[in-house]
Amino acid sequence: MPADLTWRPLTREDAQASADLLNAVETLDRIGENYTAEDTLQELIDPYADLERGSLAAFDGDTMAGYMKIRYKPSAAEVHRVFLDGGVHPAHRRRGVGARLLDAGIEAAKLLHALHHPQQRLAIDVHKAEHVAGLAELVRSRGFVPVRYFQRLEHPLGEVAGPAEPRIEPWSARTDEDFRLVRNESYRDVWGAAPMPADQWRNRITNQTFRPDVSFLFRAADGTPAGVLVTMSWDADTAATGVRDAHFMVIGTRPEYRQRGVASSLVAHALRAAAEHGYDRAGVNVDSASPSGVSGLFARAGFRPGMRYVRWALEV
Repeated sequence: MPADLTWRPLTREDAQASADLLNAVETLDRIGENYTAEDTLQELIDPYADLERGSLAAFDGDTMAGYMKIRYKPSAAEVHRVFLDGGVHPAHRRRGVGARLLDAGIEAAKLLHALHHPQQRLAIDVHKAEHVAGLAELVRSRGFVPVRYFQRLEHPLGEVAGPAEPRIEPWSARTDEDFRLVRNESYRDVWGAAPMPADQWRNRITNQTFRPDVSFLFRAADGTPAGVLVTMSWDADTAATGVRDAHFMVIGTRPEYRQRGVASSLVAHALRAAAEHGYDRAGVNVDSASPSGVSGLFARAGFRPGMRYVRWALEV
């Protein structure tokens, strides 16, 4: 283990160092993710990230050489899926840093699981782009197995035609709670998902990357909220690539309103709005096992496959 590194938990003051590390990772791994300090701060202040007990970072002087961070679920049914994230600076790879961080992450996940959901089974999830060199070998060495594949789908934007849908309205502060509740109801049967309480919704969704002008609520004929689409965009990605990407982060339809064209109407409406607001491309990540995926709703809307991701899991 490198003796020249300093190891300690992450703190909120590490936002810039975290952004610098992740941007260095992007130069090698090319996963399409760029960060500002404001972006990484949102992750560091996540109400379900216990930095003292659930994080570890390695520093080479003032430069972050690597980190790991655990995010536990606010609620769990049967299986508590803890999310383990991390990365190692390209200059510090192949030195055992990633292995130490992964081992620390597994132990931290067990600790936070015992504190919050000890009655449930524990699964530790790692979600990474499939092509990242050395990642598969490392996680397999600790017993992780691939349990799910996800696909990035992309849609170039230009002139997007189509009639307006009068039952679709943009996000507003007045309807924010409708958005959250519809998301939670529509994701009840989504693999790995859990209800988002209000504090997590504010941290992970309506933050500085949220785009309210391209986020919509679909109402049924009687006015009941039936579906939602939430768009996010990262200024750091635009600055690095010159491409304004409208990422459809949340798309959901309440179960009783499915098979009625709600999701397809929302996607068509959002594509048109994104084009009108000057975005160059729309994107979405889908579970390859989902019927809405590569050959479903998004393919019919004109999306095409891009990068693939693997969800690795260790059941403890």
